Amino acid sequence: MKAHYLGHVVFYVRDLERSLTFYRDLLGFQEVGRTFGGKAAALTSGRTHHELLLIEVGEAPRAPAGRRLGLYHIGIKIGDSMEDLRKAKAELEKAGVPITGMSDHTVSQSLYLADPDGNEVELYVDADPAIWEKNPAAVLSPIKPLQL
Repeated sequence: MKAHYLGHVVFYVRDLERSLTFYRDLLGFQEVGRTFGGKAAALTSGRTHHELLLIEVGEAPRAPAGRRLGLYHIGIKIGDSMEDLRKAKAELEKAGVPITGMSDHTVSQSLYLADPDGNEVELYVDADPAIWEKNPAAVLSPIKPLQL
């Protein structure tokens, strides 16, 4: 497999509005929409459906379910088709890398795994760009299980 580009970054943040003031208002990312009861916001520079997702976890240094401030995961685009994702899955399995999740995000389809230090990595392929170009909020669609 070959990484095409770093697709997105997901941060756990203490205060969503404070982070939006920085990323949206100061750096110029466009807010696409919110999810998780308004506690998360997807942002884009316009290149793709989202390059940044901010998830508010509050004041606690470690919030419930292992959430913490800082990096949640990185997303790496690895191809343009479901066949590319199937090949990547087979390569990972052959290398003995456990796949911790598989998701259909409507705008993309993903495999999740951990790097050697335990950092979460998402390997994904984009769905038809017309989905998010016509409806930018599609990036916030409910996550569905992915079968490969």
